Amino acid sequence: MAAMATVERQSSGTHEVFNQPSPLEDYNPFDADRVLVEALRREGAEWAEGRARELGAICGSKQTIRWGFEANDKKPELRTHDRYGHRIDEVEFDSSWHDLMRIGVSHGLHASPWREPGPGAHVARAAMFGLLMQAESGVGCPISMTYSAIPALRKQPELADAWESRFLSLDYDERAMPAERKRGALCGMAMTEKQGGSDVRANTTTATPLNGGGPGAEYEIVGHKWFCSAPMCDAFLVLAQTDSGISCFLMPRWTPDGERNAFHIQRLKDKLGNRSNASSEVEFRGAWARMIGEEGRGVPTIIEMVNHTRLDCVVGTASGYRAGVAQALHHTAHRSAFGKELIEQPLMQNVLADLCVESEAATISGMRLARAYDEVAAGDQEAADFRRIANAVLKYWTCKRAPSHAVECLECFGGNGYVEESGMPRLYREAPLASIWEGSGNVQCLDVLRAMVKSPESVEAFFAEVEAGAGAEPRLKSYAEEIRAEVPGDIETIQARARRIVEKMAIALQASLLVRYGDEAVADAFCASRLSGDWGQAFGTLPAGTGFARIIERHRPSR
Repeated sequence: MAAMATVERQSSGTHEVFNQPSPLEDYNPFDADRVLVEALRREGAEWAEGRARELGAICGSKQTIRWGFEANDKKPELRTHDRYGHRIDEVEFDSSWHDLMRIGVSHGLHASPWREPGPGAHVARAAMFGLLMQAESGVGCPISMTYSAIPALRKQPELADAWESRFLSLDYDERAMPAERKRGALCGMAMTEKQGGSDVRANTTTATPLNGGGPGAEYEIVGHKWFCSAPMCDAFLVLAQTDSGISCFLMPRWTPDGERNAFHIQRLKDKLGNRSNASSEVEFRGAWARMIGEEGRGVPTIIEMVNHTRLDCVVGTASGYRAGVAQALHHTAHRSAFGKELIEQPLMQNVLADLCVESEAATISGMRLARAYDEVAAGDQEAADFRRIANAVLKYWTCKRAPSHAVECLECFGGNGYVEESGMPRLYREAPLASIWEGSGNVQCLDVLRAMVKSPESVEAFFAEVEAGAGAEPRLKSYAEEIRAEVPGDIETIQARARRIVEKMAIALQASLLVRYGDEAVADAFCASRLSGDWGQAFGTLPAGTGFARIIERHRPSR
């Protein structure tokens, strides 16, 4: 059950404190999310419902929520040297961070589809990953990268044999020591450099072979990385230049002889959000590593990792939508103004319902994308074609919408939402991250254009999914036909039009999924506003006559 509806009246000596909602805590964000429960069952992971419910109870507990606040208040600190002057390059975290990481790892959020492959494995993991992200999204980075590293690591079987069991362990072991002596290990990634950013082919970091070179061979790496995610991890996938071009390497924090690798952390980034997580600049001063995959084919090798982290960008962002909606609905249901509860005021209902519509679209589409990963694992080529474009399309649009959604949820609190204790500023600061991480919006759009050229069958698979709902919704049918006419359209202008095209593709896909699987009132509101244009420029501008009360009731965290 959710917490008490309203804080009991208390006297402060000068006035009574009342009409203030109690915190939304000690509730189960899985049970309270009807859309997520339906999606878990529909997309093939009904068998995991008990696990998700168990994790939901933990993630919604007062203690876990407090850990999220503490992990952000007590940010990680870099220790480059010990007291005697020895280089150690370690990151110290508050105990709350380790408590949150232990929850994620013990529930397999970093590894479950590889530990227990089968129907619904990625769907189950996506649903559970989103639950933890509602408590604190900073831990999502090392969890997501470890989950995503396995497909890339398997490109080099002997390295997979040595490392996979460590990454699949359910034991979280934060100690700084060689991975072979630990109960479990985590994997990070270091791709981008100062001069290149997303253009990783501009990287200048070099890799020199130590024993002949080639796949699986040992190399010495010299260079820097502008963004190295989660530098406390036990190993990293790294890109570096060889004689044949950009190649991919596995770089452990410790060398085989038990010495610290020449992996030097220059500083931790002072970021807008995601403060509990350490992001760093690093230098490799002759660091030891082994090649994964073919020499000169580093980008196609590491893209196996990037694809899975992009799924997490979609799922994690959708969980942020849900967290904001749950908080806004809880607050407005337990605070009165102008004679009745906020949630009953017509204008507030429009705002809340609009936020709910966006949240449901994000959740349903994110879980559908997760099902595509399960289908690809089962050898479904059509699913692979669909995923090729849907991954970038949904990553672009879901993440791009997050900041405006978060700020509108915050505004439902009034001034209370601008105060750190509410948790809404943290949600707002986190919102832009996923749109930047693993390729900014422009990179996603260029990926879609590239897929249109290199694999036109992926375009057909994508629109087949859209058209599956168009037969039952004339507005979607007309909208989809308009998009098909634009793809590719004028080749000379297609890159300049890419954002508009990808945005429309995402909206069409979400509409199709809502028509088939969402609530009828939600689907109608989405089609009327997002497809037919009966909408303003901000949330809360749905057409009069929308089923506001029905939409809100469907999404309320306590019923």
